Amino acid sequence: MLELRPNCECCNKDLPPDSSEAMICTFECTFCRDCVENKLNFVCPNCGGGFVPRPIRPKPLLAKYPASTKRVYKPEGCRSAK
Repeated sequence: MLELRPNCECCNKDLPPDSSEAMICTFECTFCRDCVENKLNFVCPNCGGGFVPRPIRPKPLLAKYPASTKRVYKPEGCRSAK
């Protein structure tokens, strides 16, 4: 089950569970769409993988399977991948 991390690792933007702006890689590194497109060139700075839109968990299931509250913020790793 996905953690649904609460923020962008690059700019720290809030990404609530229903955000259509959240993007994840195969290891669930989480970034906002703007950082993925404009800073990271669609390449995860942590693992080198690509990104896909994070699925949105249906609201009725969030009570039973809540989103993570642990924030990961690594601005030093947020540089353009080439």
